[in-house]
Amino acid sequence: MRFDKKPGKVEKYIYEKLDTQGALLLSVIDPLDYKSEKEAIKSAVTVGEGGADIIVIGGSTGVQGELLDNVTLGIKEKINTPVVLFPGNIATITRYADAMYFMSLLNARNPYWITQAQMLAAPLIKYMKIEVLPIGYIVVSPGGTVGWVGDVNLIPREKPKIASALALAGEYLGDKFIITDTGSNPSLQNYGPITEEMVHEVKSAISIPYIVGGGITNADYLSKALKSGADMVQIGTAFEKSTNIKNTINMFSKIIREEGRKKIK
Repeated sequence: MRFDKKPGKVEKYIYEKLDTQGALLLSVIDPLDYKSEKEAIKSAVTVGEGGADIIVIGGSTGVQGELLDNVTLGIKEKINTPVVLFPGNIATITRYADAMYFMSLLNARNPYWITQAQMLAAPLIKYMKIEVLPIGYIVVSPGGTVGWVGDVNLIPREKPKIASALALAGEYLGDKFIITDTGSNPSLQNYGPITEEMVHEVKSAISIPYIVGGGITNADYLSKALKSGADMVQIGTAFEKSTNIKNTINMFSKIIREEGRKKIK
């Protein structure tokens, strides 16, 4: 059919990786969480060399312009790991990225985060020829900065079926990926990652790749997320706060490979 659209380079890379290794590790770099651009780049390069499948750059506030350009270019000059943008708003765009999350915040109260920001950014994205990864974004309690900025109707942790129904709606609306996120540093509010039950419910409801993010700070949390159904796990704080990033990425990468192999047997 002449309307068939083949997946872009990064999307194809993700599908092939899921087919061959079963699970992917995504490392989030928020440049504003580091002392300098140099430190952010160094961290990204370390996790990329240690086994992260994708480097994700973004943040809920302020990650844009020259800062975003410099960090993206700095990473790409040193490693071949795909660099994907995790936009906090319409300015979180750089032509130097390999692709970007084109997200709709499915449980936002404000329609700006569901379709309006996407409308404002779409012409520029097309002009810059950035590959887009259509993603349904779901924020679970406590929500962190993204919950506040995005005016989110947070999914209660004890209501996994709400999350799964929202994820299925995202798939039916045309999203190619679903991500559930708890926001930054949920452990600071005595929360951890979303429950195994919620991960299982969401994965059972959808037929597209599922990304779990937020609060995965140790090996146990990572293993549980993968065993419960996560196809990809997005980790940021664990690398940012690590006193030995090499050891941390090696440990997480090993778990991803081990649990991934079980998924494709």
